[in-house]
Amino acid sequence: MATIFTRIAKGEIPSYKVAESDQYYAFLDISPLAEGHTLVIPKNVEDDYIFNLEPSVYQGLWDFARKVAVALKAAIPCKRVGVAVLGMEVPHTHIHLVPLNTEGDLDFRKEHLTLSQEKFASIAKAINEEFEKL
Repeated sequence: MATIFTRIAKGEIPSYKVAESDQYYAFLDISPLAEGHTLVIPKNVEDDYIFNLEPSVYQGLWDFARKVAVALKAAIPCKRVGVAVLGMEVPHTHIHLVPLNTEGDLDFRKEHLTLSQEKFASIAKAINEEFEKL
């Protein structure tokens, strides 16, 4: 059975796509810590532990995530883009990219935002436009 993230990457479940390549997919977290909170995944590997990835997939994932983070910072005003790899909630390797203005902005225990579909769509569009410029 495919993970929810695999189904998202295949387009079987809707998402707010930020960026995509043949091997990687980035989309907005639907329960974000901040506007622009993005998840980056390998499309063709469902292992839930990032350090189990083949070296080329691992390196490619980080290279893709770096490009997404550059686009994210250009689209969403913030001091930094924070990175977290937890992997406990969905059994599919994923990197969280979160716009930060303070270190506390990366606290997953804090209340998450609720955004409208229109807001999600406009954020995804803004990040994707910056991604396409890179």
